[in-house]
Formats: sequence, structure tokens, C-alpha cells
Amino acid sequence: MASIRFISSRIIQAGSRSKETDRIDLTPWDLKHLLVGYLQAGLLFHKPKLPEALIHHLQTSLSRTLDFFPPLAGRLATIEHEDKTTSFFIDCNNAGALFVHATAENVNISDLVEPVYVPETVDAFFQLDGVKNIEGTSKPLLAVQVTELVDGIFITCSANHSVVDGASFWHFFNSWSEISRGFDYLSRPPIFKRPLIDDIHYPIRIPLQKEHIQERFFQPGNLKVRVFNFRKESIVRIKRKANAEMNTDKISSLQALLSLFWQSIMRNRRMDPNQETMIFLVIGVRQKLQQLSEEYFGNAIHSAEVSLKAGELVEKGLGNAAWEINQVVANHREENFINFVKWWVNSPLLFQTGPMMNNALLTGNSPRFDIYGNDFGWGRPIAMSHGAESKCDGLVTVSPGVEEGDIEIKVCLSPKTIQAMENDEDFIAALNI
Repeated sequence: MASIRFISSRIIQAGSRSKETDRIDLTPWDLKHLLVGYLQAGLLFHKPKLPEALIHHLQTSLSRTLDFFPPLAGRLATIEHEDKTTSFFIDCNNAGALFVHATAENVNISDLVEPVYVPETVDAFFQLDGVKNIEGTSKPLLAVQVTELVDGIFITCSANHSVVDGASFWHFFNSWSEISRGFDYLSRPPIFKRPLIDDIHYPIRIPLQKEHIQERFFQPGNLKVRVFNFRKESIVRIKRKANAEMNTDKISSLQALLSLFWQSIMRNRRMDPNQETMIFLVIGVRQKLQQLSEEYFGNAIHSAEVSLKAGELVEKGLGNAAWEINQVVANHREENFINFVKWWVNSPLLFQTGPMMNNALLTGNSPRFDIYGNDFGWGRPIAMSHGAESKCDGLVTVSPGVEEGDIEIKVCLSPKTIQAMENDEDFIAALNI
């Protein structure tokens, strides 16, 4: 791994503190992430022509952006109840976000974008590895690291996953880039009002076991990460094939691509044909729940599981797997989400970090996020990457491509599985449909 030299570290506070959002309660969607790690993503840019003023400019624009996003300048706070339950909320106390300035003096852009696999060097560009969201009571809810390369600059954010989901994460990133370009206002001001659901009263009380809070699991391990880029034309052909196999037009581009990777990964893990395999989907709630707008700031995601026996998954073709995914997504409606949160309040279940099952995949991110539109004033990014918190065997991360209509799919797998995929004639043929 290339040497990273840390130059400075400071806390950035919002320029003004809003009294309208002193306290924000956490919803079931927020609370279930308490025991997992922070969201980490960052963007690679060509180095600006005037780098000497860059750090001060980014710190100043970050402070101004936090004026609009007071949760990210705050800390988590708790209320202990007599029944041994705990309530969590965001205290928008302007304790500040962490800003770290670093340099990688021997790293060029080409060192990061040309290798087949994402270099481990990228992991060093992120803060708060191994920190659980519940530690946001004392740790910053947002940590930024700006790393100067020989010919580029990497801007990363690590954000508390009990405060933001992917949509809110990129909403903040988009807003920061707007302010950095000189805007005095936001094109999409965040909305912090929590959804009103019958029988759910804030603050929500949850039982917590101390051993869960103290337990740590952060072992990226010997894994390989590779990004597959799909041009718009290829996506259209793969989608068309999936729909033709099922005599429908309802399978989406994303559903077709996910089924392609689900099939290939399980085939190259050499699964027993009778073993059940699973793919865990992340479904955005903003598009399904009338109360929530796209600007809602917080978590608004629901997980769903699709399962097929390994033999059926491989033998029945691309369309069958995509159709199974389509049906699960289609059946998740507003009523399902409301019933889930009501059930969750009575039986809280927190996600736990641990090794993925060998027969499962986990999906994340979305091709809808505006990632490559983040221009801080010196041009669009040339690449996006995630931190070590996103490394687990079987994670499939979906993002928009650099060009409009393209999609990037990043897979994190064992070296054995990913090398088998690269030699898999069926998979390679599917990529070139």
C-alpha cells in the first residue's frame, strides 16, 4: 500500500446553528443500522490549477453546507428509560464534522484507475474504519478526508449510517459541490420531518445488550474488488434478452444486471444445485411512501430477499432470475413498509456486522444517485470508490457510470471466485450480448 502522509486534522462546524432542528428522532429505518459501520464513498478528480487555496476553500464550503445539514454537524444522543430500553436521537449541537488533509506523494491517477482490481491504497483515503454507528454519541457523524495525489485529488466522506442512507449521503455530497461552486442556496434543500405513522411514537425505545455494543468486527480480509462498466447499449441488450426469455417487458435494466451477477457468482462458487441461494435487495422507500419526498434526509430503505436453488438459478436462465427479483420488488408497496415499521417497533432487530453467507449476495447503492455530477468548481469526477467498510465477500454495488445511461457494478469477492468469473465463458458471453 502506498504511503499516506497526514498533514492536518480539524473540526469543521456549521457557520450558523439552526434552532429549527435542534433534535431529530431516529426512525426504525435509522435505528436498525446502529451496530454496523459508517457509509464510505469518495470521488477522484484531476488536480485543480490552484491547489494552494484548495483546502481552505473546501473547509469553508463544507462549513456553509453544514448550515443546511445540521444533523451531520451533530452527535447521537441517548435517553435511558426505567424499563432498561434506550432511545436515540440526533443532537444538532454543532459539535462539528472531522476534516482531514492528507497527501499521497507517490500516487498518480493512473495508479488508481488502470489496475483491473481496485487498489488497496484507496482504503487509506477514508476515515472511521471499524467505527460503529452507535459510537456517534462521541464520534463525528461525518468525516471528510481530502488526499492530494501527484496529479489528482480524492475527496471522501464517511457518514453515520443511522443518520443517512445512500440517497441522503449523495444528497449532501451534491449540495457541498453546489456550495463549492459558489451557490448561496441549495437546489434541493433537505427535509428532516419524520414520517407520521399510526401507533409509532417518538422517541422509539429499543433494548440494547452491552456485549453487542462493545463487540467489533472489522476484517476486510483477502478480498478482491473489481468494477464492471456497462455501456448503455449493452444494458439495453441484456435487458431485452431477460424480458424476451419471460415474454414480458416489465424487467428493468437493474434487475437484469443483478440476475446476471447472481447467476455467475453462484455458478463460480461451485454451489450444490440443491442448495438455496439468496440475493438481498435494498429497496428505496422514498418512491413508495407518499409522505416522503426525494429530499427526505435520513434512512428510507427496506431490505428484501429473493431466493432460488443454485441449480434452478443457473439452469433456468437470465430471465427467470430477473423475473423473481422483479416480482419481489413489485410486491413491496406502501402498506408493506408501514406494516414493517410497526412490527419493528414491537420487536426491534438490529443489523449485525459479520461474514456473509457463502450462498448469499448483498446489493447496495443505486444507479439513480447523482455521483458524477459532483463538480466542486474544477470539473467532474473521473472515478468513484468506496472504503474498506464496504468490503465483504458477496457485496454487489451498483452505481451510475461516468457517461449518462451507463452503469457500474462493483463486486467484492474472494480471489478464487472472481478469477473463476473472469474465465467463465458464459459470463463473458453475457457481458458481450
